[in-house]
Amino acid sequence: MLVLLKHEILVLFFGIALSLSSAQSAPQSTGTSNPTPPAAKGNHARKVARTLSPDDGLAVIAAALDSKGLRYSEHDCSHLVHAIYERAGFPYVYVDSDDLYDGVEGFQRVMHPQPGDLIVWHGHAGIVVRPSRHVFFSFMSAGPGIDNYEAPYWVGRGQPRFYRYVKSDPCPGCNSARATLRQTPNAR
Repeated sequence: MLVLLKHEILVLFFGIALSLSSAQSAPQSTGTSNPTPPAAKGNHARKVARTLSPDDGLAVIAAALDSKGLRYSEHDCSHLVHAIYERAGFPYVYVDSDDLYDGVEGFQRVMHPQPGDLIVWHGHAGIVVRPSRHVFFSFMSAGPGIDNYEAPYWVGRGQPRFYRYVKSDPCPGCNSARATLRQTPNAR
């Protein structure tokens, strides 16, 4: 059964990769609600948040599918999701699924998920794998696996929310390093 599940996950992954590679020539929306281009606003333009691209989403899914050697301290959904995002190169400060559901810094709520986005209910979190088929990856009762978020169990948990990672800091950790240098008296 585990071999069949891994086979289904691989088929889903390659199906997504093929559909995204054919869609790359079309312009991609980042999911931001800012209709005015920054150039049209003059020098006072607000910085537009850069969210995960479809290729970045595939990196998140690849990290999820390669979760065999993934190390995370707790065997639950929010720790698994956090470890997967870190492995894919998109770190964020750990929070539980209830906090993710309410919205946290580093994620932008979206109405139309793409592969690699978070799917969150109160008390459960996962990663969208194939939105057209409502497939997501998470820590299930039998361990990491996939399921349909429109299955009766998940529908019974209420309306999920979808969040996309925001790539706002081109140099994660640089601000904390700069702060350390400022606090050190002989750092200059």
